[in-house]
Amino acid sequence: MKKILIIGAGAMGSAFSLPCIENNNHVSIVGTHLEKKFIKNLKKNYYHKTLKSYLPRKVKILDYQNLIDELRNRPDYVVIAVSSKGIDWVCKELIKNYDKKLSLILLTKGLVNYNNKMVTISEKINKLFQKNGLPKQDITSIKGPCLAAGLINKIRTSTVIANRNIVSAKKVERVITTKYYKAETSKDIIGIEVLSAIKNLYAMLIGASLGLSGPNIQRDIRNKYYHNTSSSLFRESLLEMKNFTVKMNGLQETTYGLAGLGDLYVSVAGGRNSKMGYYLGLGKKYQNIKRKEMKSITTEGCELALEIGPIIKKKFKRIQFPILFALIDAICKNQKLKIKW
Repeated sequence: MKKILIIGAGAMGSAFSLPCIENNNHVSIVGTHLEKKFIKNLKKNYYHKTLKSYLPRKVKILDYQNLIDELRNRPDYVVIAVSSKGIDWVCKELIKNYDKKLSLILLTKGLVNYNNKMVTISEKINKLFQKNGLPKQDITSIKGPCLAAGLINKIRTSTVIANRNIVSAKKVERVITTKYYKAETSKDIIGIEVLSAIKNLYAMLIGASLGLSGPNIQRDIRNKYYHNTSSSLFRESLLEMKNFTVKMNGLQETTYGLAGLGDLYVSVAGGRNSKMGYYLGLGKKYQNIKRKEMKSITTEGCELALEIGPIIKKKFKRIQFPILFALIDAICKNQKLKIKW
């Protein structure tokens, strides 16, 4: 039985509380400084509006003002379940209230621009701790094809737990595994994190398949047979994902596991990234889509492209990542998506 503190009351962090509770752990969810109203409503009846489901009553739900007290209780694991933009705030709070070396579980996905370099979230966290004279923390990253709404409804789910120290990864596996929530472990935390981020970019490209299948072909014909184009883009996406991972010092075989192929499949099957890709494939420009079809909808892949797109174009060559460069140009330059076949 472990004490688990989840920071962030979003969909994934809240859904993650279910397998933790069902393994007889003590679980607290502390909202961020931006979730005060959401936490207040959640505490009333435990109904999570985003998940459209109830959280376990055994979970302790707290406002961010209780974060210091929860950290002083020395949790066995601190789960970071905020957006990539919230990492600085979380680290600031953890560093400010630092007492001992932490065992962190990272649910956040993304690659970030840190001092004009592209780094993983776990790398950024440790850089921020070291900048404040503190040691590297024990970080376990959990990634893979897991939709939060599926997890909270106990849909059979597989995920991958990555830590440079495989012993730490296996300890986390024992703490969270249930009959419906299974995990495998890996030392390749870099590859796992890189793939979990860039799959959002490639999900947009595959989502664009209908529009890219042939501009002068009748719509009803394209609707029937665009999977020819989709499979071609899927294959090219996997190839580029493998090459990208290797260039970031991850293992190429990780691409064909849950955090790569598995997560890409789920993202293409449905979601905001695939939907954005659909509109881009039809020849619409990114800014127009944001104003009309997907107004007020956050798309992780687009935010990632804007965050690290310029770095990718400086660091890599277009000939190595032709479809990725095409997508970055479409978003960062607000151009029509054009693939050179």
